[in-house]
Amino acid sequence: MPASNRLKIPIIRPYMPVKDDFMAYADQIWQTRQLSNSGPLVQELEDRLRERLRVENLMVFANGHLALDSACKALGLCSGEVITTPFTFLSTAHALSMNGLKPIFCDIKKSDCTIDEEKLEALITSETKAIVPVHVYGFPCNYERIQQIAEKYHLKVIYDAAHAFGVTVDGKGIGDFGDVSMFSFHATKVYHTVEGGAVTYHDPALTNRLRSAKNFGLTSPEEADSISFNAKMTELHAAMGLANLKSVDWQIECRKGLVEHYIHRLSLLKGIRLFRWDKPGVAYNYAYFPVLFEPDLGVTRDEIAERLEKEYHILTRKYFYPLLSDLHCYQDISNSGCTPIAKKIAEQVLTLPLFVEETHEQIDYICDAITEILSEMER
Repeated sequence: MPASNRLKIPIIRPYMPVKDDFMAYADQIWQTRQLSNSGPLVQELEDRLRERLRVENLMVFANGHLALDSACKALGLCSGEVITTPFTFLSTAHALSMNGLKPIFCDIKKSDCTIDEEKLEALITSETKAIVPVHVYGFPCNYERIQQIAEKYHLKVIYDAAHAFGVTVDGKGIGDFGDVSMFSFHATKVYHTVEGGAVTYHDPALTNRLRSAKNFGLTSPEEADSISFNAKMTELHAAMGLANLKSVDWQIECRKGLVEHYIHRLSLLKGIRLFRWDKPGVAYNYAYFPVLFEPDLGVTRDEIAERLEKEYHILTRKYFYPLLSDLHCYQDISNSGCTPIAKKIAEQVLTLPLFVEETHEQIDYICDAITEILSEMER
């Protein structure tokens, strides 16, 4: 079909569960008339997620950002420095900054875009309180080395696992690492509750602190020991989450097949670097499909993205770009020149459309379009 006659291929299309499954849970809400404040569906979702993510402790929140913010509060992190990555969504650094913490940006690894654990120690000072690595695109960080460093310097570790729902490493759930992990259940994620998030943690003493942090700082109906906000998940969002849990494993298998098709089509193209999905012991969730366009192609990543949209009706995303350290709100505390690998990847990366209902025909069309654009540069 000519490109001019095609509908746009979106970068993401949120998966919707079987309507009858969602309505069965919604009917329970009409019966209980409890819409919030840790209702029965929220409690059921938390139980199901603990089992699915292979963790002992889990609490759900209104969204991933508030989950990360609450984790900082529960851990008593309210001043000092926290080492994280500039190659992430701004929510990561915003949650730290809004708790009075100063983000210190560490460079990333070319192999998988996760934080370079071998560059962490050089950034640790007397003011460092924690490390916040990000499992970028669902690629797991080197949790063993990070934990060694954290224990050596008595630092907390909070993982941003927004991309990593369902990922396992050597049979362990990704949320089992560090002191705390944060998951996002936004509609664009592999698993979603429309809006939502969760915190997984080891220390049961955090339970009451997290519960207080997500409910205005209340510790009882008549007492609050801190100033916080409303971060509670509603019963309606929990209903969507429970309905989606029924098919999440099938969804991940579908995504795996789509990623494999992309790799088959693009692996031999010159000027494109693909990431590896075959690390021993890792079960991926295939959250995104990022590709890197080398700088000597004769055409920039931005030009490729623009042509894909205008000429072929294919939507892509420069994810993550720009680096957090290049945003105006963080320029006074960092310089992207200090993280050269992250800077280079941010200027080369493009995530291609990936969603459960995407067809292999659509992937062929996307890959043909990229091939045509790159072939023109060789003439």
